[in-house]
Amino acid sequence: MDHIAAAQERIVSERLKRKLDEVNAAAHAHLSVVTDHVNFTLQKAYFKCAYDCFDRQKTQAEINSCVENCSIPVLNANNLVENEMGKFQERLNRSLMVCQDKFEAAKIQQGIGGGGGGGGAMNELESCVDGALKENIQLLPHLVDRIKASLSINE
Repeated sequence: MDHIAAAQERIVSERLKRKLDEVNAAAHAHLSVVTDHVNFTLQKAYFKCAYDCFDRQKTQAEINSCVENCSIPVLNANNLVENEMGKFQERLNRSLMVCQDKFEAAKIQQGIGGGGGGGGAMNELESCVDGALKENIQLLPHLVDRIKASLSINE
């Protein structure tokens, strides 16, 4: 009986991993516009600005200060994206923890370990995780819109 439960757990675990990979792919797809803006528009502006800082009339301290000021928009954009995605990740983790708690409660109720019956709990876990991931994926466009508005990205 233990082998069946372990095999079933591995199968569900693989399915859940694939679903998490889908969330990552969705996040990357939705964020591509933001990533392009930061990596190309803001980085390009930074390098042009920094290039202009190098003037023989300026002291090294003035050049350093100028270059540092040029980097502020890129740093702010990176911090914004990092913070928003951190919040998204926290929300996703909390959703998955609720599913895990439900799974543990279902195992206790079904008396897993003594006589099988773990399939129902595993199915409930998979269903809960699937719903949580779909719910979080649906938030991505709104999250990206908020980031784009903050960075003044107009497509």
